[in-house]
Amino acid sequence: MRSLIQFAPFVVLAVLLAPTVAAEEDGATESATADDPSIEILEVQAHPLSGEGLSQAAIALHGADLEREVAGSIGETVARQPGVHSAAFGEAVGRPVIHGMSGARVRIMEDRIDTMDASVTSADHATTVDPFIADRVEVLKGSSTLLYGPGAIGGVVDVHTGRVPHEPRESITGKLEVRGADNGGRRNATFRLDGGGETVAWHLDGFTRSADEYDIPGFAESARFHATEEHEEEHDHEGEGHDEDEEEHHDEEDEHHDEEEEAYGTLPGSQVDGRGGAFGISVVGDWGFAGVAVSTLRYDYGLPGGHGHHGEEEHHDEEEHHDEEGHDEEAHEEEEEHDHGHADEEGNVTLELEQTRVDFEAGIAEPFAGISSLNIRIGMNDYEHVEIEPSGEIGTLFENNAYEARIELANQDHAGLDGAVGVQFGNREFSAVGHEAFVPPVDTGSFGVFWVGERSMEGFDLETGVRLDRVSHDPTASSSTDFTTFSASLGFVIPRDDTVFGLHADFSSRAPIAEELYSHGPHPATQSFEIGDPGLDAETALNAAATVNFATGRVEWTATAYATTFRDHIYQFVTGEVEDGFLVAQYGQADATYRGLDVSAGLRLATFDGGDLSGRFLFDTVAAELDIAGNDRVPRLPASRAGFGLDLERGPLSASVDFLRVFEQDEPAAMELGTDAYDDVRVFLALDLGENARLFFQGRNLTDDEQRQHTSYIKEFAPQPGRTLEAGFRLAF
Repeated sequence: MRSLIQFAPFVVLAVLLAPTVAAEEDGATESATADDPSIEILEVQAHPLSGEGLSQAAIALHGADLEREVAGSIGETVARQPGVHSAAFGEAVGRPVIHGMSGARVRIMEDRIDTMDASVTSADHATTVDPFIADRVEVLKGSSTLLYGPGAIGGVVDVHTGRVPHEPRESITGKLEVRGADNGGRRNATFRLDGGGETVAWHLDGFTRSADEYDIPGFAESARFHATEEHEEEHDHEGEGHDEDEEEHHDEEDEHHDEEEEAYGTLPGSQVDGRGGAFGISVVGDWGFAGVAVSTLRYDYGLPGGHGHHGEEEHHDEEEHHDEEGHDEEAHEEEEEHDHGHADEEGNVTLELEQTRVDFEAGIAEPFAGISSLNIRIGMNDYEHVEIEPSGEIGTLFENNAYEARIELANQDHAGLDGAVGVQFGNREFSAVGHEAFVPPVDTGSFGVFWVGERSMEGFDLETGVRLDRVSHDPTASSSTDFTTFSASLGFVIPRDDTVFGLHADFSSRAPIAEELYSHGPHPATQSFEIGDPGLDAETALNAAATVNFATGRVEWTATAYATTFRDHIYQFVTGEVEDGFLVAQYGQADATYRGLDVSAGLRLATFDGGDLSGRFLFDTVAAELDIAGNDRVPRLPASRAGFGLDLERGPLSASVDFLRVFEQDEPAAMELGTDAYDDVRVFLALDLGENARLFFQGRNLTDDEQRQHTSYIKEFAPQPGRTLEAGFRLAF
C-alpha cells in the first residue's frame, strides 16, 4: 500500500496533463485522424460481447506489438503490459500474474479452451501453448469467472492460434520467421501455412526452439540471500563450541561447497529445447464452419535454482548434527559413501514434457429462430512429463489427461438485449508418481452454466451476467469433495465525447484446486514441504474496478483502479516447522484485500513526411494484505513499475526505445526476502524489405542489470537473463 500512496500523485498528474498537452498540439498541427477523434473499440475475441466495448479492462497483443514482445513463455510475453507480470522459473517457464494474482486464479487458454497442462500444480511446470505460434494474445484483467469458470478470479490470458480454420481460403498464405540471440545461443524458427478452397480450409504450423544456459550479470544467488546465510552461520558458530581443528575443518568444507555450488556469469539449468506443430482442417460455407485440429508439443528444459537437492542436503545436515555424538567408525564410512554418491549427482534436474491435443470447433450462423450463432468448442488432452535427476534416473512422472467443452448460443437485439448463454464442462485425471508426488492422484470434474448480456441504454451500455458451477474432486487416497460456486457481475460502459468510462463490479467464488486440498509431501521446486487442507471452503471475492479510456487524434491513455476483497482467501503460510529437510508450507484461509492502479498512455509527439514520432508511458502498482495477526503481506506480490518509451515510424523503418524501472519490493511476506530495484532498457529496430519481408533487431536488458522478479519462487537463485541481442527475419506471403 505504501508504494501505491507514494507514486499515485505522480501518475494522476501525468494523466491529467496528457489531454491538455495534446489539445495544445492538436491546434498547431493537423493529422490524419484529427477530424475523427472517436475512440477505437478494442474487440476481444475471447469475449462474445466486446464488439461495443467492455466495462472490464482488457489488452490485445497482435501484429508488430506481439512481434516485439514475444518471449520464451506466455508470462514473459505479456509481462510488460500494465497490471501484468510473470512468475518466471528459468527460460521455459513463466505463468502470468494479473493484478497480483497468479496460479489457479489466472486461467491460461488456447483458443478459448484451457491449456489443460500441469502448470498450476507447480511453479516449475511450463504452460503448453508456445507464444511464437500465436496470432493474437488477449488478457482480461480482473474476474472472468462468468465465461471461463470459477478459477478465473484474477483474469484470463487467451492465446489465439487459428489452428481450426473459420473461413474459406482463396489461395495459400503463410509466414516464416527465424530468430537468433547471443545470450545462451538462443534459436527460434516458426512457420505457418493456410489454404483451401470454397468448401474446405486447412492450416499447418510448426516451430522449433533451443537455447543453452543463459548468461547473467553476476552470481546466481542474490546478495540478500548471501547476507542471510552469513548471519545464520555467525549465529550458529556463536551458539556452538568448536575447537580449532573443527573450525578449520568447517572452513575447508564451506570453501569446497562455495567452489562447487556458487554459479557466476551463467545460470545452471536454464537451457531449453522445444518443438511442436499442428494440422487443422475445416468444412466452411455460408452457414459457418466445423473443423478439427491435432497438435503436438515437446519441451526438454532445465530447472534452475538447485531444484531437488537443497532440501536433501539440509535434511542430511540435520541428521548428521543429531547423530554426531553417537557415530562409530562404520557409520562414518557409510556417511562418506552417501556424501560421495550425492557428489556424483551434482547438477540440475531436467524436465521432459510431451503433449498431444485434439481440438474441435463448430460455428453455425443463425441455427434457429432467435439465435444469431451457435459455437461448440471441445478440447482433449494427453499430457505427461518426467523429471530427470542429475544421475539420469526418473524422479517423478506427472500425467494429466483432460477434456473441456463449451457450447454457446448468442443472440443479438432480442428485446433490445445482446447476450450469450452456455454450458461448460470438463474432467481432469491427474497423477504423480515419484520423489515429487506431493499430490495424490485426483480426478476433477466440473460443470457450469452461464449467461451474459448487454443492453444499450440512453447514454450508456449495461452489462450483466450470472454463472453457477459444480466442481468435484475424487482423490484415490481419501473421500471425494464437492463445491458449488456462484458468480454475478454488473458493468456500465459510458461514452462521453473523447472518453469512455467503464465501471465494473462482480461477485465471484472459486473452488479449491486439488493441490490446495490434498498436498502432503516435499516439493523441492518451492523448497517446501507442502500440506493441503481437505477442509478448505470455496473462496469468494467482491471486485470493483473503474476504467477510463481517453483518445483523440494525438493522445490516448487508459487508467484502471481496482479493489478486490476476499473472504476465505486461500494462501500458503510457513509454519516454522521442518519436515524432510524442508520448511512446512501449510494451506489455510483468511480474508484478504487487493488494491491497485494501472496506467498506460501514448502521445504523438511529431508528424512529418513519411512517418511520425510518438511516446508511451506505463505505471502499475498493487498492494495486498491478509486479515491475520503479524506479517499480513501476500507472498510474491509484484513490485511497482514505471516506464516510458519512444516509437519512430518512417517509411520502411520502425524503431522503439523502452525504459522500465522496477522498484524495490521492501514489504515481503513472512519467511520471504525482498528484492532490489532494477532497470530494463530495450531497443527494437525493424526494416521492411518490400511488402512481405522484414528484418528486425532487438536488444533486451542493455544495461546488463541484475533483474530478480519478486513474483518468482526462485528469485534468490535465478535472476533474469543479462544483456541479450537478438536478430530475426520474417517472410509473409
